[in-house]
Amino acid sequence: MPEPGGKTGTIPLEIVEKHAGIELFQMMLAGELPPPPIAGTLNFKLTEVEEGRAVFRGVPLSEHYNPLGSVHGGWPAAILDSALGCAVHTLLPRGMAYTTVEFKVNLVRPLFETTGEVVCEGSVIHMGRTIATSQATLKNGEGKLIAHGVETCAIFPLGSKG
Repeated sequence: MPEPGGKTGTIPLEIVEKHAGIELFQMMLAGELPPPPIAGTLNFKLTEVEEGRAVFRGVPLSEHYNPLGSVHGGWPAAILDSALGCAVHTLLPRGMAYTTVEFKVNLVRPLFETTGEVVCEGSVIHMGRTIATSQATLKNGEGKLIAHGVETCAIFPLGSKG
């Protein structure tokens, strides 16, 4: 996951304004931009990207457990939201931004720290001028489905006050 003790951060707006979404993620994969803070907190990272597609890998930890001793549903929801939103972001031209307006997650298997690495793959279903939709799956190392989701994103010019 993010390198232990590695630097995380957000992308300065002046960089976002100059690059298309796919370029930003290629820069992140090349180590030219840091991973976001959420990646360190939840122990997952972006590992692949192409236009309309984003793949994250993560390892759930006992720190992510709920009171009953399994990984809290917020963990798979967060990695799914990341893959869903970033898949949309890869298609944005420079100067454009997005935000999640709705997403639905189906949890079909529990997660434990013993689950090991999981893979979350998101892809765009529809890309319009102001609305995009995406889908994603979260699978364990054996390829078994753990969770899946869909998302709707609003697309708008960077810096607009909606």
